[in-house]
Amino acid sequence: MSSTILEDKPRKEEGFEELYRDESFRDALATVDEEGKRVWLYPKKPKGRFFNWRVIVSVVLLAFLFFAPIIKVNGQPLLLFDFFNRKFVLFGQIFWPQDFHLFVLGMIASVIFIIVFTVAYGRIFCGWICPQTIFMEVVFRQIEYWIEGDYRAQKKLNKQPWNRDKILKRGAKHAIFLAISFLIMHTFISYLIGFEEMLQLVQTPPTENIGGFMAMLGFTAAFYLVFSQLREQVCTSICPYGRLQGVLLDRNSIVVAYDHERGEPRGKIRKNQPQQHNGDCIDCKQCVVVCPTGIDIRNGTQMECINCTACIDACDSIMDRISRDRGLIRYASEANIADKVPFRFTGRLKFYTTVLTLIMGLLVTLLVLRSDIEATVLRTPGMLFQDREDGTVSNLYNYKVVNKTADEVPFEFRVEGTPAEIQLVGDLLPVPGESIGEGAIFIIMNKNDIEKMSTKLEIGIYRGDERLQTIKTTFLGPAK
Repeated sequence: MSSTILEDKPRKEEGFEELYRDESFRDALATVDEEGKRVWLYPKKPKGRFFNWRVIVSVVLLAFLFFAPIIKVNGQPLLLFDFFNRKFVLFGQIFWPQDFHLFVLGMIASVIFIIVFTVAYGRIFCGWICPQTIFMEVVFRQIEYWIEGDYRAQKKLNKQPWNRDKILKRGAKHAIFLAISFLIMHTFISYLIGFEEMLQLVQTPPTENIGGFMAMLGFTAAFYLVFSQLREQVCTSICPYGRLQGVLLDRNSIVVAYDHERGEPRGKIRKNQPQQHNGDCIDCKQCVVVCPTGIDIRNGTQMECINCTACIDACDSIMDRISRDRGLIRYASEANIADKVPFRFTGRLKFYTTVLTLIMGLLVTLLVLRSDIEATVLRTPGMLFQDREDGTVSNLYNYKVVNKTADEVPFEFRVEGTPAEIQLVGDLLPVPGESIGEGAIFIIMNKNDIEKMSTKLEIGIYRGDERLQTIKTTFLGPAK
């Protein structure tokens, strides 16, 4: 999607006719030349109020990312996605394959959340929360600025021959890149197998675990390749979310936008020349040189824009220097700009925000109300009822109890609301944490209490006086 820069019909102001728009930018990517070769980007180092806020957000999210596998809640890591053992931990709560329905509902809720959030608030996730953007712009690119200098110094270093200065700077940069990639790899592995298991894997000689060692090398190489070579290509060509935004955004979506109504026609500020025909944009191109994906935001919303706000900070600094109001580039919708109305929390945004809140509330409610114990009690296949010498009738049932917690759980069965008793086959042992208990029971009823061939029963699973779950089953008996 691309917003309209100028009206379709040129405007005339005191004899000045605007030039037609140059839309050649639509025919090519900023990172690919006419021969199809990669154009390496050297964005200017960003600075400003939005960048400062992004750094704060990034530090908080990076701290969460690196410490989540280490922090323990109820003896479990804060987050764990152990696909190998089919064990998942969210904020200290263990989830097993038996909770797959929650996973499906969570995925559906997540997809709906992404769609609604993007329609309402644009691509804010990409610029503020996405790990790719955080690592690239707040970690790796800052190291590059520190070692090689700002964008002009980087260009100069790239063009100069390989001498001692270039070898030292490039070598130091890539050595640090590899070290950080190595750290990210260990964090990633911790999410998959657990922090303690990751430490054991690191301490094990590679010859004893070739598969694990090769996986660690592969992940390290992948992270290094992404942040040292692919960079913005991940956002512009690989990430599916960037492609989706073209069909999710509309003219009311909040995006980083250039106010063409205020900025056009562009014109340089020249001494002793009247400026009454020009807009506020002085065509300094600072918004272009600071963009990490190489686009010109003045061409409108483009797929490559990740809403990182670097262009906002750059433009605001220029507006301050020429004594004009900030906000030539700002968070706004195309409708705000075209209709010349300021941003406000409209009914549409309130509706979408309410929907987002309800989706997240539903997901949290499902997670909170999830039972720690999941049991099944089923009549043994192929078995009819048994007449007993004392005038009672029994049915044989198989039970399975899944303990989703990390603690041992003692339990017992009770028949609810029906005169019946339960007889164990063997001993009813406590179910250890993170395991499954199986066995068999007889349910016994007096013939006088049986009114039909199939009687519905409810069986309660109790831990002391606490009922953990109620199971419905049937009891077969002789017809009267």
